[in-house]
Amino acid sequence: MNYSTIGKLRHDWQRQEVEVLFKLPFNELLFRAQTVHRAFFDPAAVQVSSLLSIKTGSCPEDCAYCPQSAYHDTGLGGEELLEVRQVLEAAQAARAAGVSRFCMGAAWRNPGDEDLNRVEAMIREVKALGMETCMTLGMLNPEQAGRLQAAGLDYYNHNLDTSPEFYGTVITTRTYQDRLDTLRHVRDAGIKVCCGGILGMGEQRKDRIGLLLQLANMEQHPDSVPVNLLVQVEGTPLDGVEPLDPLEFVRCIAVARIMMPVSLVRLSAGRESMSDEFQALCFLAGANSVFYGDKLLTTTNAETGGDDDLFRRLGMQRMEPVDSGREATASGEINYRGCRSS
Repeated sequence: MNYSTIGKLRHDWQRQEVEVLFKLPFNELLFRAQTVHRAFFDPAAVQVSSLLSIKTGSCPEDCAYCPQSAYHDTGLGGEELLEVRQVLEAAQAARAAGVSRFCMGAAWRNPGDEDLNRVEAMIREVKALGMETCMTLGMLNPEQAGRLQAAGLDYYNHNLDTSPEFYGTVITTRTYQDRLDTLRHVRDAGIKVCCGGILGMGEQRKDRIGLLLQLANMEQHPDSVPVNLLVQVEGTPLDGVEPLDPLEFVRCIAVARIMMPVSLVRLSAGRESMSDEFQALCFLAGANSVFYGDKLLTTTNAETGGDDDLFRRLGMQRMEPVDSGREATASGEINYRGCRSS
């Protein structure tokens, strides 16, 4: 492998190159990832997002990890789409806590037109607070993506979850290509892409490599890459799966940073089970974004007080958009306080 290419934006990664990265001695891999991270970001800055479930439960998809699936008996009932007022109140509380991006998720296969009308109103109201907005609503067609863009949506989250090869063991009700198509519609509409996956679902390293190859070889890297550690929920098919080695998780963060040097790499689900030391290693490996708040959709998250204390002890500062709510630049990039200007 030619290590002189590390830190350069690439979309032609080969599996063998990524295998070499994973096999590096742990300290060497973290050194390389931290070198890349410092070239593009302030290593002491972390972007903070908040996530609200705007429509919970009764999802028609059969994702094996998800307690919201109608296929699984997890004791979670279905709820109606929240009113705009309820979402605005939650966004105001998040802004008061120092959150810069407000993410909203609905347990749908895809949104209906009537529901999309209310979602558009949510986007406009949250944007008026000066916050960035992100939605995850399932699959979108080009017209729906265009409507969200017109409403002012900044980011759309649609995860690939895992490698194409392992995908069918986790989800059967939608295809990998369905997910790629939605991502294309979102990008074509001019909305920034938030796309990552879930680790610890019983996949092998080759699948984690496969996921990273899919993400890093996109025509444009995802603007945000959420890396989730499976939260096992009783009643789901993945409850009881062997937990992932924490050091393997950190390796994945480091390799993601090297392969996608200008993307925000976010510690997402699973942080409530991570020790402070585990999270600190992830930040050292190049993670620079977290979800803040006591709950992520239907699962618990790291406590906010604990996050504040951890940031203080690590000497980390919150990353804020330079001009919250402004239009994206011609290149589609958002600059952040805490990012390198070069």
